[in-house]
Amino acid sequence: MTRWVAMASASAAWLLSVAVQNPMAAQTRQVAAAHAAVSFETSDSCLACHNGLTTPDGEDVSIGVSWRASMMANSSRDPYWQASVRRETIDHPSSAKAIQDDCATCHMPMARAAAHAAEREGEVFSLLPSAAGRSDDHRLAADGVSCTLCHQIGPDALGTRDSFNGGFILGLPENGYPRMFGPFDTDEGRTTIMRSAASARPVKAEHLRKSEVCATCHTLYTNALGRKGDVIGSLPEQVPYLEWRHSAFVEERSCQSCHMPAAENTPIASVLGEPREHLARHSFLGGNFFMLRMLNRFRGDLGVIAPARELEAAAQATIRQLQIETASVAIARAELAGAQLEADIVVRNLTGHKLPTGYPSRRAWLHVTVRDAAGRLLFESGALSAEGQISGNDGDADGARVEPHHDEIRSSDQVQVYESVMARPDGTPTTGLLQATQFLKDNRLLPRGFDKTTADKDIATVGEASKDATFTDAGDRVRYIVPVERSAGPFAIEVELRYQPIGFRWATNLRDYDAPEPRRFVEYYDAMAASSSTVLARTITTVR
Repeated sequence: MTRWVAMASASAAWLLSVAVQNPMAAQTRQVAAAHAAVSFETSDSCLACHNGLTTPDGEDVSIGVSWRASMMANSSRDPYWQASVRRETIDHPSSAKAIQDDCATCHMPMARAAAHAAEREGEVFSLLPSAAGRSDDHRLAADGVSCTLCHQIGPDALGTRDSFNGGFILGLPENGYPRMFGPFDTDEGRTTIMRSAASARPVKAEHLRKSEVCATCHTLYTNALGRKGDVIGSLPEQVPYLEWRHSAFVEERSCQSCHMPAAENTPIASVLGEPREHLARHSFLGGNFFMLRMLNRFRGDLGVIAPARELEAAAQATIRQLQIETASVAIARAELAGAQLEADIVVRNLTGHKLPTGYPSRRAWLHVTVRDAAGRLLFESGALSAEGQISGNDGDADGARVEPHHDEIRSSDQVQVYESVMARPDGTPTTGLLQATQFLKDNRLLPRGFDKTTADKDIATVGEASKDATFTDAGDRVRYIVPVERSAGPFAIEVELRYQPIGFRWATNLRDYDAPEPRRFVEYYDAMAASSSTVLARTITTVR
């Protein structure tokens, strides 16, 4: 029998919103009186009817199978997130409880919402999926961003600042049944089946297909804290929705169209299902192939449930999407000019937001090599070490420095790195979210239609790229000048645009934190650093 975990407060006030309530967010928890509580159930109650789905071509698009190997399903198991939360609580001990509550908002949303309904703060470390607890809170936390969380988000306030930072508002039950919002009409017979099997009522709602739903947890502002836990500044930590809204894609494609691509003429349920147009795949492909493989490799430690083959398939699908739909690179001009080789390289972003976007640990960079007629290496910029460091990158070599944006590169100790670099109030770089009040650099590649001259400060290009006339929504053009006077041609130029979800400094800065989660993540990273990146785009040409 399906058992829903009801969220009731002792004062008979029921939680309608899981907005943030602590010094780190400019939001207030919204509580309203009602006669029934918003409730959650774990995904196993949904899988029986929403697995066993295949397209007319035979592709398995089972919702439960696709979801359980995603980062959404594993949001609470993410060892980097766990290590980062611990780091923040060590840096800001007086705010440790509020930090856990805040960070649980989007990584353990059901458990955190249930805690707020019971007039408690959300917790992280006592509810990690690797722990032995079997309480309702443990079950909800382990289920990550699950079915009955997303499908209970109502349309209220979506796309507004109040909805960001996990400020989604959950819909009220109807006639005693939680409402599960979805994009399709359901007849009375199928509604009865869902009420009987899952104690819930399906309701058609178009807002589930809109980017504004995704924006609730993927638009995050963090407040920097002083020594006494006081707010000393704020930062738009990750704002892909706002980047998308300033691009041409706002009129063309939604978040779901890329990250939940549609399957056509496919039933949404295995029980009395009928073919539907635009069934959204629940694979939630993003950019973190590295974490999917880390979860797989250390599955026992992290309490991973998804089968190994499904996680590897998800990692491979993520890499395929990154390599096909993310970026292009071209050698626009390459010629000999006296004793030197000159090449103009153009990189274009094909996505609807900055590249890379999301959590600021992500970076992309140009790896460029030049070889002579005998295949000898004459020049290399952007090589990646087995430890995950980019050769020539000032920031990897010294955490107090930042590799500048380049419009021209002449030596191997220069490298074009597309990244955002946060800083403390005194201007020193940091990877601590709750220390950061500004960006020293943001030269992430712009999406088509993004005008950097009119962009709001929260999505602005920062640093040298803001003044680079060849850095626009049409791409970035970088000139490479390589001395070749003592070498024989023809010369081969190879260019790769590489991508790393967790940059070296973001991992290695955790080494100083003597706590289980940071120690564990650094151990994992060291074991896998050599495979921490992938190639997004590649091209090669020969100059005679």
